Amino acid sequence: MKDILIRELNIGDYETLVELWEEAGLPYKPKGRDSREEIRRQLKLETSIYLAAEIEGRMVGVVFGTHDGRKGWINRLAVLPPYRKCGIGKRLVEEVEDRLREIGIRIFACLVEDWNEVSIKFFHRLGYDSHKDINYLTRRDVPEI
Repeated sequence: MKDILIRELNIGDYETLVELWEEAGLPYKPKGRDSREEIRRQLKLETSIYLAAEIEGRMVGVVFGTHDGRKGWINRLAVLPPYRKCGIGKRLVEEVEDRLREIGIRIFACLVEDWNEVSIKFFHRLGYDSHKDINYLTRRDVPEI
């Protein structure tokens, strides 16, 4: 595998980001939380660590890291299918974890839908544990977000 560059995302990456999500099969909400306007807003937050992996100038992976001051969250991890199993996802997650450690956060979490067995196995390999005793509850102002 050629050199992988991990860099911060910017709003100029938006179209490429959406194309990557589509090619990777990651569902997204283009009229809600994943719209250009929302991503622009999120990128400005101090709690956002949004990263891209590039090989020879091509975005091949992405991850959104966030935190609530106590716990770090890994979100929206996606790697293009031809580049999977090359360590790119691991590098992206480790970079988010390292940046979170720099600000004192030592607990890392992710939410993975139960149908996404590939991602569940991936995070288990990285040392993440499943917690069957935790219920995930949400309330949305509108379904699109």
